Amino acid sequence: MFLIEALVAILLFAVGILGMVGLSAYATAAQSDAEYRTLAASLAGKIAQEAWLSVDRVTGTDVASRANSLRTTLETFKHNISGTNCNFSGGASANPVVTTWATQATTTSSSWYLPGATSSMQQILVDADPVTGFNRLTVTVCWSAPSNPAKRQHVLVTYVN
Repeated sequence: MFLIEALVAILLFAVGILGMVGLSAYATAAQSDAEYRTLAASLAGKIAQEAWLSVDRVTGTDVASRANSLRTTLETFKHNISGTNCNFSGGASANPVVTTWATQATTTSSSWYLPGATSSMQQILVDADPVTGFNRLTVTVCWSAPSNPAKRQHVLVTYVN
């Protein structure tokens, strides 16, 4: 009887330890996913800041020429403007700021690297409407975590005026 009780106690202890090991693995994966999401948000914010700083804001009283100049320089940030679900196409931007940004997201030696990210998984859309005057910049950053091949994305929408 004593041996049976001891075996049952060992079995319960082993099940508890296995549960804790499984929970630890899940917590590690969740922590990595949170880290990648934070990095993607920072990467999207970085290119939005670059757009804010790089656009040409002509000084003067002519509002139309200032808006046109801002729109023209903002258009150079367009990157992979067609496609959906992290499978973008339409050509990479020739703007060196954008090409550096896209390279940082996909180069393993970069501190901005996102796992599984490719250049075709990053997108910058510019909606420069001359009627409303709002210059909307939509940045989509995609990656796939090593523990789960499903594509993840972070989308940032900001207005550059």
